Amino acid sequence: GVRDVLFLYEENRCSMTYMYEYPEYLKIKLPKKTARRYPAYELYLYGEGNYAEENKNLLLTGIPVLFLPGNAGSYKQVRSLGSVALRKAEDVDFKYHFNFFSVNFNEELVALYGGSLQRQTKFVHECIKVILKLYRDREFAPSSVAIVGHSMGGLVARALLTLKNFKPELINLLITQATPHVAPVMPLDKYLTDFYTAVNNHWILKAQDLRNLTTLSVAGGFRDYQVRSGLAFLPRLSQHDSALSVVSSAVPRAWASTDHLSIVWCKELILATIRAFFDLIDENTRQITEDPKKRMSVLNHHFVRHPAKMFEENPEAFTELTGAFMWITVKASKWSYSVYNDSDGKYFAFPLASHRKSYSHIYCENSMLDTSSWIYGCMNTSSSMCLEAADLSWRAELLPTAKVVMLKLQDYPSLSHIVIQVPPAVGNKYTLGCEFFEEGSRTVQLPVTHLFSFGLSSNKILLNSTGLLYNVQLQHFNQIYQAFKIYIESHCQSLKERKPSVYRLHIPWSHEDSIIVAKIPSLAEISAKLHIAQPHNDSSLPELNIYSSPDCQYEVILKTSLLQVLGQIVRFHAGAFPVYIVSNILLTYGGQLSTLRSTGQCSDFSLELVRTAKPYKVEPLKSIVVFLQGFNWFREIWESLSLPEVDAAVLNSQDAWFPLVSLILFLFGTGIAYWSGVFFSTSLRLFSSLWLTLMRPTVLQKDKLITPRRLCGMISLALVSWTTCGAFAVLIIYLQYLFKPVNVFVTSVFHFQDSGHSKETSQNSSTHTVKAQSSMDSIPDATQSPSNSTTIAEAVNSLKMHITILNLFTWIVLLSLPSLIYWLKNLRYNVRLDPDPCRSTAIILVCILEILMNSSTSELKSSKLLKIAAKVPLPLSVAMLAFGQMHLYRVPHFVTFSLLLHVLCCIV
Repeated sequence: GVRDVLFLYEENRCSMTYMYEYPEYLKIKLPKKTARRYPAYELYLYGEGNYAEENKNLLLTGIPVLFLPGNAGSYKQVRSLGSVALRKAEDVDFKYHFNFFSVNFNEELVALYGGSLQRQTKFVHECIKVILKLYRDREFAPSSVAIVGHSMGGLVARALLTLKNFKPELINLLITQATPHVAPVMPLDKYLTDFYTAVNNHWILKAQDLRNLTTLSVAGGFRDYQVRSGLAFLPRLSQHDSALSVVSSAVPRAWASTDHLSIVWCKELILATIRAFFDLIDENTRQITEDPKKRMSVLNHHFVRHPAKMFEENPEAFTELTGAFMWITVKASKWSYSVYNDSDGKYFAFPLASHRKSYSHIYCENSMLDTSSWIYGCMNTSSSMCLEAADLSWRAELLPTAKVVMLKLQDYPSLSHIVIQVPPAVGNKYTLGCEFFEEGSRTVQLPVTHLFSFGLSSNKILLNSTGLLYNVQLQHFNQIYQAFKIYIESHCQSLKERKPSVYRLHIPWSHEDSIIVAKIPSLAEISAKLHIAQPHNDSSLPELNIYSSPDCQYEVILKTSLLQVLGQIVRFHAGAFPVYIVSNILLTYGGQLSTLRSTGQCSDFSLELVRTAKPYKVEPLKSIVVFLQGFNWFREIWESLSLPEVDAAVLNSQDAWFPLVSLILFLFGTGIAYWSGVFFSTSLRLFSSLWLTLMRPTVLQKDKLITPRRLCGMISLALVSWTTCGAFAVLIIYLQYLFKPVNVFVTSVFHFQDSGHSKETSQNSSTHTVKAQSSMDSIPDATQSPSNSTTIAEAVNSLKMHITILNLFTWIVLLSLPSLIYWLKNLRYNVRLDPDPCRSTAIILVCILEILMNSSTSELKSSKLLKIAAKVPLPLSVAMLAFGQMHLYRVPHFVTFSLLLHVLCCIV
């Protein structure tokens, strides 16, 4: 599944954008107060060559666009947009042009640390005010700024509207690229999830106030494994009709999936964006139009359905058919025409009266990919010629190899003829084709195979093509956990040269179509999987549109792809992996405490993991709660107890939770937990061997749990946590703890060797064990003195317990690393991380681990609290799975509570 997500996607079909002149980034001077409050952030103006020289005095006359980079993004990523916009402005002799500004966020890791998101939002607000001041007293001064936000930059742009003193009219257009709007990819701290909640709630509650803001969200498709496209779809609001979400694979003239970084430089997407920007200009104000309807129609034109015509706000309803063209009447139901070096223009007229009874639709295609009108509807009833006709070219749609149009005859009762215009073509070669058909004869239903067929069975249909278009409806294909491979094999009767076939997988409830162009004859493979599940109020069916050749046969074979099903699980739930891994380790830890209590010996980590970490211990209770939350009475009781919502229930409501996924994730967690144990044991043996060769260890002795020296260490690290960064203190105590098992292991081995045993005994005994530390089980034997044997056995038990605690603690360190990296990167601006998501947890952990570091299992055995401490990890594991999947920052809290009980056992 991981391999499917990271490596098995379509090749990069994007072209790189290049500059013709050297890029320059002119730093804009900010007010002193702003610069002092945000020392790490900057604002730049993009320019090239002469254009950059002219703008050095900041006498700007263009249309302002602000680019916001995302997680660890650079302000220089504005280059592609700025460069292409400059070339486009040169094409229109600078009648209109855009000034592209970019914000430097110091490449902060805002996708992993949410503490700076609010600060970034406020800085962007200040930047907008500074930008608009630059245009003051100009003839066509702008009153608003358009924003393009990549990744988390798009979320920061949306957050502007949550600021108390922000005026919504300062933004009229927002385009986001691969922005996770729905939820954070990795919810590693509370500030991140709270920020998302505030932004999304505001956009839902204030939807009416957002009508004047037009928002476009472009997702990268399956190549973007960092932000899955389902997260990039804006929340669906029935009353909010000024927002549009598309996947790049469905964007006309691009038709390509992009990865998380290439979406900012993909030439095909950048061209679509810049063309839209220029079409959005109001000729009167020379700024982006204030009309929301026009803005939406422009975005639909360039990003949803392109009719292969230049955008016109109000196209003329009727057009005069002029020119000395020959008129030819075509009465056949199927027609094709090849054009090559034709010096005379022609009009082909298709009378509709004779076809209305037999056929329901007419379909036409034209391989000449220019932007001129080519298909019309006439209302003459007496003559085969008409001077005035309705331009039906606006009903057409652009595909990679042709522009096509399909008309339902019932919708055009007043039309008498369909007219195809073929202008004189000197040096051009292209084909046209039209056919009348009954919809039922071209629509075939293909049920998809069951998930548990595992690709062993397949469903197939054979299309003996006599036409130009077939629609294969995929029945029961509506969930994100479904994934299929569709094979389309084409065979033709003759070997003459044909235009390539186009296969389009059309998902009617979201703009996430994918298109493949295949030569004929050939075998094409299409991956069919969803970014968004079908809404409950939608009954439409996904379709495979086959734009075919008329004398070819097509065989469509569909089978379940187990690899891609696993890939969907990873794509949608990879963020929850740490929760399931830590849950397994916590169950093992509880099992070790139980074994210690019942037998007096601490069991091996691997053996205890196999015995204790069972999904049936945790999954049923969580599933019952999720089921009961579907009832209002239970939800009311739950809310009255102020309990947070179960994460699985939230995912279920978003249709992102599917059968058996929790079991698969739990088993995956078990595997990772097992191999992490193997890794720790192997590392322990290597480090211990090295340690033993370098220095002679001390004699095994028992220390007090709390000494003045350790108390000083505790206070020192607590101060470090409070004055600098909590994650830094956690890392220090972790490295300190890391030497404890090594020291115990080495001392035990040395003590054992010193007592007169040969190395061979220990090597032979180690072959019967899985873990390295378990080789110590065989150390005590009858030849040793009782006190010596007991001491070594106690050391072995303590060693096993320390390794399990270290395994747990490793995941706490990994989950706190992003805030540590952020702190180190911004150390020159501020010594103290503020806000710090780890501070309070770090102080508690420092105190706990300073005590545990010097503890042994002898204190645990005699503790009155051991029974409670052994039983608590199970409910904590259940709670972790219930409340931690969408809130990873809660995981350390559960582990900390369990370790706190361990400390109490050592004391009481």
